[in-house]
Amino acid sequence: MLDLNGKSILITGGTGSLGKQLTKTILTRWPEVKRLVILSRDEQKQFQMNQEFPDTKYTALRYFIGDIRDFERLKTAFKGINYIIHAAAMKHVHIAEYNPMECVKTNVLGAENVINAALETGVENVVALSTDKAAAPINLYGATKLCSDKLFVAANNIKGWNKIKFSVVRYGNVMGSNGSVIPFFLNKKKDGVLPITDSKMTRFNISLQEGADMVLHAMETAWGGEIFVPKIPSYKILDVAKAIGPECEHKIVGIRPGEKVHEEMITSSDSFSTYDLGKYYAILPQVTNWSIVDYKKHFNAKPVEIGFQYNSGDNTEWVGVEELRKLIKENVDSNFSV
Repeated sequence: MLDLNGKSILITGGTGSLGKQLTKTILTRWPEVKRLVILSRDEQKQFQMNQEFPDTKYTALRYFIGDIRDFERLKTAFKGINYIIHAAAMKHVHIAEYNPMECVKTNVLGAENVINAALETGVENVVALSTDKAAAPINLYGATKLCSDKLFVAANNIKGWNKIKFSVVRYGNVMGSNGSVIPFFLNKKKDGVLPITDSKMTRFNISLQEGADMVLHAMETAWGGEIFVPKIPSYKILDVAKAIGPECEHKIVGIRPGEKVHEEMITSSDSFSTYDLGKYYAILPQVTNWSIVDYKKHFNAKPVEIGFQYNSGDNTEWVGVEELRKLIKENVDSNFSV
C-alpha cells in the first residue's frame, strides 16, 4: 500500500490541471506528507495556485520556480525528494508545429534533464506523464512525447547501483484540463457556434481524478520501465457539441495540422509486449532488469492477442450525450446546464 506520509514529492508542471488534482489528492490522503513541491516556470500560475492551496495552511507545500530545461535548477529542486511526478510539457499540437525546437527543448531535453537530475540526487521513483498522441505519432508533440517515453523506459537500464524506478502513464484527453475540447466548447457556447474539426472524430476520455489515481497506481506498483494505459471510454466530438450546445450551430471547420480523427494508445506493434493487468494495460520494456515471468505471476498479467490495438474509434466503451452532460457537471463546471 502506497504511503506518502513522511515522504517528499515533487510535481513538475505542478500548476497544471493534473498537478492541482494530484496536490489535492495527496494532501487529502496523506496529511502528514513531509514536503510537496510544486515546480513550474510560471510565477502567475503559482501565485494563483497558492490562493487555492495556501502554503500557510498546507505547511508541507513549497512553490518552486524552475524550468525543466534548466538542469542545475532541477538538481537543486530534487535534493531530498523521494518521488517525482513529471507532468511538465509543451502540449498544444498546433503551437508545437509552429515552434518545433521549443517543443523538443521542453519535451525531450527536459525529460533528459529530469532523468539525470533524479539519478544524481537519490530520488526513489519517477512517474512520467505521456499522451495518446505518442502512439504512432503524426505530429511533433506526439513524436517528442514518444521520445520522452523511450527515455524514461530506458533510464532503468542506466541507473546502475541506484534503486530508482522510472515508469510512464499514458492516457487520452483529461476531462476539463486546460486547453482541452470541453472547456473550449463551454467558452464558445456563448457565440452560438461550436467549431467541429471532423464529424467522425473520437477521443478517449478520463477524469482528472482517474488520471491522478493512475499516477499514484504507477508510483505504487511499477517495477520499472512499464508504460501504463488505462481502460477508459471514448466519446464522439459531435456528441460533446450536442451535450454542451444543442442549440448552437455545429460548424465543420476541418482537421488542424497534426490532428488525427481517432487516437491510439496501444498500436498493433506494441501488442507483442502488452499485458492486461485488469484495470490497466502495461506495455513492458524490451529490456528489463527484472524477470517478466515473475512479473506476470505477481500481477496475474495476461498477454494481449498479437495484433491487438487500442483505438478511440474502435473502443467497446462509449460515453453518450446525457452521460457527457453529467460528467461535465461533476468534473468540469458545477453550474453547467443545457
